[in-house]
Amino acid sequence: MSTEVALLESRALRVEQMGRVDVLDKVKCLVMLPDGIHVRTEDVARYFEVSTEAVKKVTQRHRAELGENGLRLIRGSELVAFNRDMLSLLDAGQGKSYPQAHAQLTLYTRRTVLNVAMLLRDSDVARCVRTYLLDAEQDLRAGYASLEHRVTRVENHLAGVGTALQELGPVLSRMSHRLDSLDRRLEATHQVVGAMSVRLGGVSEDVVRLDGRMDALARNLKELNRRNKR
Repeated sequence: MSTEVALLESRALRVEQMGRVDVLDKVKCLVMLPDGIHVRTEDVARYFEVSTEAVKKVTQRHRAELGENGLRLIRGSELVAFNRDMLSLLDAGQGKSYPQAHAQLTLYTRRTVLNVAMLLRDSDVARCVRTYLLDAEQDLRAGYASLEHRVTRVENHLAGVGTALQELGPVLSRMSHRLDSLDRRLEATHQVVGAMSVRLGGVSEDVVRLDGRMDALARNLKELNRRNKR
């Protein structure tokens, strides 16, 4: 079964595509009623370039599904109020005529029209809409596949990094041990240097005192020589 036929036959597949109302305007301009929300059966037939009877048959066969996607049948006071609103919008706009229904009126939304496009077999426009939907779905799946491939590659790279880190673990442990040993040796060296500095400080003081005593001895000798000459 082709993908397009599956779309025609499977309601579940159609439900998955119901958010893609933008596709309608990519294929052809859908002329809405003055409220910008609804279209009539004849407007739908004009869009799909089929007879109104073809649209009515699809609507009758799939009324429950289309009803879930915005199909409405109005009559009586609701129809009178709707016609009045449309005329009011036309008066406020360009003043175009609006043909009013006499007994009842079937209304479609963009979502309903998209639903019809996935049900209407004998329409080139409907087939074109389905092609857009399926191409977009295929592109989306291809994008997901590419993303999944890239994620897999990243995971593989990360796995390789993890293995490398595991292999580096013992090496890093030995390096850490050696650095700790060097730290202890440096600390011991600092202590020795500190002790030597203290001792050198004491020696410096002894040298100063010795210089003072030698100066005093030199003065005494000089005085003794001076006395002897007398």
